[in-house]
Amino acid sequence: MAVYKRPYDPKRPVVCMDESSKQLLADIQTALPMEPGQVQRYDYEYERQGVSNLFMFFVPLENKRRVKVTDRRCRRDWAEAMKELADEDYPDAEKIVVVMDNLNTHSPISFYETFPPEEARRLIDRFEFHYTPKHGSWLNMAEIEFSVLARQCLNRRIPNIECLDREVQAWFKYRNKTSTTINWRFTTENARIKLKRLYPLIEA
Repeated sequence: MAVYKRPYDPKRPVVCMDESSKQLLADIQTALPMEPGQVQRYDYEYERQGVSNLFMFFVPLENKRRVKVTDRRCRRDWAEAMKELADEDYPDAEKIVVVMDNLNTHSPISFYETFPPEEARRLIDRFEFHYTPKHGSWLNMAEIEFSVLARQCLNRRIPNIECLDREVQAWFKYRNKTSTTINWRFTTENARIKLKRLYPLIEA
């Protein structure tokens, strides 16, 4: 929680990272278009088109987010997404502070399985990782952004990864343009009460 209280520092940006999946579903029959007083109508039948993965990067002190859509969820995909974060989003940062959950793919090992050793070491040195506790992934603000994305953009059938990527890009670019932020009010003091089971017991 103390990470969120750090003052803004462009040389050490705090980035919340999370990932989720979206099942791709295509209509078998053409949906009936909207009419005055009538929403668009879909047939109940659909065709499964696989599953795509989404990486969410949210920078709370900049009111900025980016979503990367991939075909899979594996170590290579995560490592390549993190390389984009380091080299394209924050090439001048001294250290990128990343808040994320403890998935097996979210590990320095992923860099070594994806890139040559020298490149893997370079990328690892660019990051300062902070993992949310077990059963505490909700402490990652990127989860809130995913919740908004699901309600505003993904709560319908999307037939393919190209359409998914277009829709997601339009969504996060609009939120960035309007500087939409998160009103985070969960403090370190709150954490010591609500998450007391995760703190060590100090006896006098």
